[in-house]
Amino acid sequence: MTRLPATARPWKAPLLALALALALALGCDSENENPIREVSQQEVVLGLESKAGPLLLDVRTPQEFAQGHLPGALLVPVSEVPGRLAEVKEASQGREVVVYCERGGRAMRAAQSLIDGGFQGVGHLEGDMSAWRGAELPVQY
Repeated sequence: MTRLPATARPWKAPLLALALALALALGCDSENENPIREVSQQEVVLGLESKAGPLLLDVRTPQEFAQGHLPGALLVPVSEVPGRLAEVKEASQGREVVVYCERGGRAMRAAQSLIDGGFQGVGHLEGDMSAWRGAELPVQY
């Protein structure tokens, strides 16, 4: 196979420049960044000791909540989050809202509902309730 000299491929440089510009634009686009901050268990424990700590939002079912939840958590089942945004806003009093469920799926849906509803500071508890229990951290009944 005969290879053409670089001068015979005038399309190559503009195509590479276009690919580079596209990659940079996509990499720098703030809309591609995840607006949901991962919050460590240690951060939450420290927040429990402070009145300025985050609002802990449990989005599990009432039955799961009754079996143990993070101390001081507000229960709003995931299906109710969009209709109870005003209540969550009032309860948070401008603080970050840290959402959790049992393993993460419902929490991420609820966090997205909060963001879609205009909330700025939204976090997700790393490992959710299952990891919290596994670490033997405080649980309220």
